[in-house]
Amino acid sequence: MSTSEQIQPHTLRAAVKHGKMNRRAWVVTFLLVIFQIINFADKAVLGLVADSAIKDLGLTAGQFGFIGSAFFFLFAIAAVAVGFLAGKVPTRWILLTMGISWAVLQFPMLFGGGAAVLLVTRILLGGAEGPATPISLQHVHGWFPAKERGFPSSIIAVGSTLGPIIAAPILAGIIAHPDLGWRWAFGFLGIAGLAWSVLWFLLGRDGPYSHIAKKHAGAEAAPATDSTPAQREVQRPKAPAATGRSGSITERADLLKIVPIRRVLGSRMFLAAVLAGAGCFWAQGFLTTWSPKYLGSVVALSPEMIGLVSTFPWVIGALALLVLGYASRLLMRRGVTVRWAMGALFGVSLLVSGICFTVLPHLHGYAAVTALTLGAGLAMIYPLAPTAIAFCVCSRQRAAIMATLTGLASIGGVIAPAMVGMLMDRAGYVPGPKGMRDSAEMASLLAQGMNSSFAMIGVYLIVVGIICVLLLNPDRTAERLQTRFAFNG
Repeated sequence: MSTSEQIQPHTLRAAVKHGKMNRRAWVVTFLLVIFQIINFADKAVLGLVADSAIKDLGLTAGQFGFIGSAFFFLFAIAAVAVGFLAGKVPTRWILLTMGISWAVLQFPMLFGGGAAVLLVTRILLGGAEGPATPISLQHVHGWFPAKERGFPSSIIAVGSTLGPIIAAPILAGIIAHPDLGWRWAFGFLGIAGLAWSVLWFLLGRDGPYSHIAKKHAGAEAAPATDSTPAQREVQRPKAPAATGRSGSITERADLLKIVPIRRVLGSRMFLAAVLAGAGCFWAQGFLTTWSPKYLGSVVALSPEMIGLVSTFPWVIGALALLVLGYASRLLMRRGVTVRWAMGALFGVSLLVSGICFTVLPHLHGYAAVTALTLGAGLAMIYPLAPTAIAFCVCSRQRAAIMATLTGLASIGGVIAPAMVGMLMDRAGYVPGPKGMRDSAEMASLLAQGMNSSFAMIGVYLIVVGIICVLLLNPDRTAERLQTRFAFNG
């Protein structure tokens, strides 16, 4: 009898089911990439309309910076609250709710809202977008086994960098169009958000490795030999999840028991991730609020060129995430611990980013743009931090931990726009009349204020980069938590 004839029917059914599951996993991943593209395009739009909005609404640099910071006022609260909620309900519906909310909140500015409306909608939009990254990562983790999660997580993270890359030229064209203008940039994003929400309602599902699947699997008392992957995950390990063996956490990540969340939040690893994440959010806050203004006033680029050059840091961020995501996947497959395969790579990238920001105030023209591109681009790798710490807790606690990290780290996003605007005001910068470019003197004062902020964030990123290399160690944290709190209690 041939080999093909010996294949049992149940084996064929399992193979077909696995193939369908694998295809669905990548369909969901692709939709979440689009979700993140819209998420970060929503953030980037404020910076792209900065010059027009400041002059049209009669704002000072400090006032506009405050509106940029306002985006993060509810960001942390919503991220943490929804993160804990995600441990109890399907993340599919949370993602749909967010997508619809983002779309609806764009339309008030299209229909003539003023400065107050812009402020309120940005605050509400920040609250609606706060949980986006941790919930996206939680959802995609439900579609892949532990060893395979690094790469799809990085792909979704790339979506956050693709948002400005794809949207900036489109939005810049809309803003510059005589029959449209800067308000239609918000309208375009609202329409895109509604379109995604329809697709997600039709195609989005929770995966076989999600906590929802495990609830159903746990209710079935199937024997271990016939269990599905989701059922095997809920079986309790007979020994601590971490044994000191290389790669053991990666192999047993889905067998970890529930531990007290406060113990995770109080760990040195989590503190290191928060400090590093704050630096990443600072760079993000600058890019989405002030970078286009910097390019227009200091480098004197046209609106169309600003839209193009504004994408460069995000391109660098996308490439960095792809390279680091693939490298971490390759290393973990070879048995390298999460600390070195992900945590150390994250820390080194922030260290290089800090060096770029530190030298930036001493550069001019296109050399300064290059340093800004590299520094801000390498700081776009924040999603590696929640992906790394997710390895130290069980699936039911991942969303809460990742969301709490994101919420606390977003303080950097609150600080950046207001800080830069304040330093520009202190340097003496005053926006010019509507329709007029800044004078050479004003451009110099603008650069002076921004350079002060670059020097500060540069030193900060160097320090936190080193801290992450030393302390971002999910393997050791998981071993300690499982030994002390899961297996002794």
